Amino acid sequence: MPQIDANGIKLEYEVTGDPAAPPVLLIMGLGAQLTRWPEPFHRALTDAGFRVIRHDNRDVGRSTRMTHLGVPSLPAAALRAALGLPVRAPYDLGELTADAVGLLDALGIRSAHVVGASMGGMIAQMLAARHAGRVRGLVSIMSTSGHRGLPGPSVGLRLALIRRPEPQAGRERIIEATIALYKRIASPGYPPDAQLLREHVTSDFDRSYYPAGVGRQLLAILASGSRASILGQITAPTLIQHGAEDPLVPVAAAHDLHRRIRGSRLEIFPGMGHDLPRALVPTLTGQIIDHLRRADAAAPAGQVSGSAVS
Repeated sequence: MPQIDANGIKLEYEVTGDPAAPPVLLIMGLGAQLTRWPEPFHRALTDAGFRVIRHDNRDVGRSTRMTHLGVPSLPAAALRAALGLPVRAPYDLGELTADAVGLLDALGIRSAHVVGASMGGMIAQMLAARHAGRVRGLVSIMSTSGHRGLPGPSVGLRLALIRRPEPQAGRERIIEATIALYKRIASPGYPPDAQLLREHVTSDFDRSYYPAGVGRQLLAILASGSRASILGQITAPTLIQHGAEDPLVPVAAAHDLHRRIRGSRLEIFPGMGHDLPRALVPTLTGQIIDHLRRADAAAPAGQVSGSAVS
């Protein structure tokens, strides 16, 4: 996969589909590489006539590792966030949003549909609120406004997110720990295939494993706080998709987003947790494709194709 200079760093990315087709930027979540988008998910968008762009966020995958920023103290930061105190971080979600804008700039894309999952949904929300002209359609999947009044994950799950095995723990131990974490947040109504999950986790480990980067991304979320005050600025047609049984971002977050983003459409999926189960991918992508096509149909003439930055 190629790399590109964006916002002063290098981002690993992949583009599929007709260069003249309407572009869709997919933004993955905390510690997740671009490979975490299920292949049937992004293929469905490409087959529907979109130009699909995926990338590794900074500090994960093969994009720039911010090693010089040091290893964060997550327990202390999590405690400060829980108490409503300011959290210091080497970068925040604003920088991750600037990375996404920089990627669009580097690819010569004036505006795109933006689909974000989990932390990627947070970034997508900020992109749509702060760069309204760059987002023609927004999809936020299993994400949140970050409002302090919303319920969060259990203490045990919070600790599991923080305590990622270090590289010296060894390949097999890390793979087993990652599988166990994914099972904890997976959809109870659509349990993952054990062999397929192991293959994906193993492949992702062999591609890149960098827990320090995951820690800095988590610190960025904690430091960024709530986006509630800016969500009213979103003008792009918005689709919100969420699992009714999400243990990491409880479904109350989806209803909160729906209230805060004017004109948004909310879809709740019984049995879905904090993942993109293959059995639901046809339904998820079907809704997304319909939503993006409607957004393009409502867009002013000349803003639909993947035109260059002016």
